[in-house]
Amino acid sequence: MNESVLFVISLLLIIGAFSSRLTIRYNVPVLMILIGVGMLVGSDCLNLIYFDNMALTQNIANFGLIFIIFESGFYTKKSSLKESFGPSMTLATLGIIVTAVLLGLFVHWILKFDLLYSLMVGAIISSTDAAAVIMIIRQNPIQKAVSTILEVESAANDPMAILLTVLMIQILTGGSGNFLFFTSQLVWQLLGGIFIGYASSRLARRLLNGLKSDNKGHYYVLFLGVLLFSYSASSIIKTNGIIAMFFFGYWFGNIDFIFKMGISHFVDGLSSFFNMAIFLLLGLLVFPKSMMLLWKEGIIIAALLIFVVRPLTVFACTFPFKLSVKEKIFISWGGIKGVVPVVLATYPALHGLDPEHKVFNIVFFAVLLSCLLQGTTINRLARKLGLIIPQQKKSPFYIQLLTLDKTDLEMIEVHISGESKIAGRQIKDLKFPAHTLITAIIRGKEMISPNGGTVIDKEDVLFILTRKADIDAVNYLMSEGFFPGAACALSV
Repeated sequence: MNESVLFVISLLLIIGAFSSRLTIRYNVPVLMILIGVGMLVGSDCLNLIYFDNMALTQNIANFGLIFIIFESGFYTKKSSLKESFGPSMTLATLGIIVTAVLLGLFVHWILKFDLLYSLMVGAIISSTDAAAVIMIIRQNPIQKAVSTILEVESAANDPMAILLTVLMIQILTGGSGNFLFFTSQLVWQLLGGIFIGYASSRLARRLLNGLKSDNKGHYYVLFLGVLLFSYSASSIIKTNGIIAMFFFGYWFGNIDFIFKMGISHFVDGLSSFFNMAIFLLLGLLVFPKSMMLLWKEGIIIAALLIFVVRPLTVFACTFPFKLSVKEKIFISWGGIKGVVPVVLATYPALHGLDPEHKVFNIVFFAVLLSCLLQGTTINRLARKLGLIIPQQKKSPFYIQLLTLDKTDLEMIEVHISGESKIAGRQIKDLKFPAHTLITAIIRGKEMISPNGGTVIDKEDVLFILTRKADIDAVNYLMSEGFFPGAACALSV
């Protein structure tokens, strides 16, 4: 690789890392900043990097989604998925078909595109995007039940969007669209992906628990090997790798295994890197001058999608489920577009259906509008609808328990709210479950090493070492000031 190109890319990644400060201050999605930076240094503006390789972009984006989707599943709790599974999977399957057909018909009617061509555009931009949704949702303290529906939907709706896009391309290039084959492929991709995810989680736990290495780096290498093995295995047997990654992460994140905290941070790092890299790459790929020639079509499609098609789809597909009108409105607004629609927009050009990249530029412009409009206002909408949860105080320090062998102990972080019954009390006066120890107290920007006489204040952050079986009891004690019905030991 050319050293000057590598120098520019490294600067872009550094800028991307610091862009999170702007998102906090101005509530601008990180992905918008990354795309903007990519467009600025790309071919049409500063021309520091010339890049127009759609096939390479598609391959890199697909590879990066392995880690982004895995992380989404890894932090999804069983209780959240159980509540959201029905509406999420309905939106991810039936919802994609409804979105593609409705949008295709509107595009045909308003923009006078050929009907099949319009349906292909509808299929391309029908899916909500996991990378965009997860990045934006995680920036905002939104109720978990609703945010999980959006996250699971965005992770699970890619197979349907991809299959619909491929089906329309086959029809437009003279092939025949076999509905029975399409249906069987969809069922196999979903069920096969879930099976691969479950099997991979059990294989990963067995291998990590059996490694017994003193070198922490070996655990990272082993985990990465299993992750890539799982994705490639799903591709070999023609099931959906994205579904497999989500459920691999989901089952893996909900079981105990050696070095879990270390793997968690490793996953965070990989996911953050590829989120930034993908959106920078997409920014480089777009030619703003060409895109602006089709701004009217982009605005019309984005407006139809955001204000008409998505709300109709959400209200229709979630009708059987117990969701409030406020939650449905929020889910409608949370259908943010991102990487996958843009990647799918490269398919027509690769099959000779979009030689002038009109579809790509229209879709990219619509995606930009979706990110800009929905991404920057979703927090305000959640607040207005009463779906914001209180955000816990974040500690400037972090203490973790990294273990290379099995243990029933866990380090937990507890925020002492203003309503907590233990505020103002000494540690020695609290009765903890046996084998529980407050290891540190964070007060403002100071870390305190506590003893029995230390007084706990409001807004303190406590790091507590306790048995996994006692975590709920300790959290209850920290809130209510007592722990009834359990054998307790005096903390000194």
